[in-house]
Amino acid sequence: MMIEGKVVLVTGAGAGIGQAIALAMAKEGALLAAADIDEEAAKSTARSALKAGAKTLALGADCGEVESIDRMVARTVAEFGRLDVIVNNAGVTRHGTIMDLTEADWDWMHRVNAKGVFFCLQRAAREMIRQGEGRIINIASISGRGYSGASNAAYAASKGAVIALTQIAARELGRHNINVNAICPGVTNTALGARIAARRAAESGKSLAEIEAETLKPIPLGRANSPEDIAAMALFLASPGARNITGQAFNVDGGLVTS
Repeated sequence: MMIEGKVVLVTGAGAGIGQAIALAMAKEGALLAAADIDEEAAKSTARSALKAGAKTLALGADCGEVESIDRMVARTVAEFGRLDVIVNNAGVTRHGTIMDLTEADWDWMHRVNAKGVFFCLQRAAREMIRQGEGRIINIASISGRGYSGASNAAYAASKGAVIALTQIAARELGRHNINVNAICPGVTNTALGARIAARRAAESGKSLAEIEAETLKPIPLGRANSPEDIAAMALFLASPGARNITGQAFNVDGGLVTS
């Protein structure tokens, strides 16, 4: 198993990409802490991981609140004794144009997508510095690279912040043997993505099938990601094979964005 015995904390683990990452880590031997703002969803993921034979912990956590982040990491360490890998996946968005977005929208998205990732990274790094090693994996987005199909500009800005944070944190934490990398998913089949597609269809007067076809057409491989595609990259970055990779942001998008 690639990460047998490693303690892995995944935020936003209740559904979609986070759930797929959590289950992939568990199947490869991790001790899993599954965290989500919806504690029942976190418990559901933990139960699925338990069926795969993993030791698990389910946590209700609001990754936009520093005190909640502190409790989440403290409980993980109290349960398992250490923290080897954190996957900062929790995030929020909605569909909207620049002229639609409000101050409340901006604050809501940046509270979790940028502030939350920073303080999850910082809190996990405190444990990893003490241990002398660790892996931090941030879930960004190709929207942070300027992808024109982003759900909205505020979301894109928050994910651009994650990419920049990843690069700077990698330089500062490298001397502690901590690797910091990001994954930039492209179009991915999740419940959140389906809701955004439905909103676009309703606003444009097009059918959902037309919206989906327009979304897939520019992708060179011609298909959207499954959550498991993102999980595979996260698993690699947590594995021994990625021991000398840090400060990188990897697109997983079927070739949609090439920089």
